[in-house]
Amino acid sequence: MKFKYTVTDVADATIRARIAEPLVRFNETEAGPINFRPLVIILTDVEEEIVGGLWGGTAYGWLHTDLLVVPEKARGNGVGTHLMQLAEEEALARGCHSAWLDTHDFQAQPFYERLGYVQFGELPDYPIGHSRIFLRKTLLR
Repeated sequence: MKFKYTVTDVADATIRARIAEPLVRFNETEAGPINFRPLVIILTDVEEEIVGGLWGGTAYGWLHTDLLVVPEKARGNGVGTHLMQLAEEEALARGCHSAWLDTHDFQAQPFYERLGYVQFGELPDYPIGHSRIFLRKTLLR
């Protein structure tokens, strides 16, 4: 079998889906249905401009938070906590038992730990001189 290799920096969602398709099928035969559903909470200001929010999804009974953005002026006022609570409540409604996310050591690790997340992994020097921190939490009903 001959192949052609194409290197690109274009992140086309259709191509990603085609690449992932056989892996998803294999994973589902081994571990059951993924049941992936996006979970997005949009944060808007009084002018209805998007100023932040949460971007993630649920799969295999887990909530994954990919992005959490709180406007700088609103930090420390409970906005981030409320976004996380809304996501966790929706995850529970979807039947999730746990949540995970990652952050950098210079970002929001103490914030997530105050919400009950605990570190389970670290990728040092990402970027150099810093670490990417992986955290998890058991969701309680």
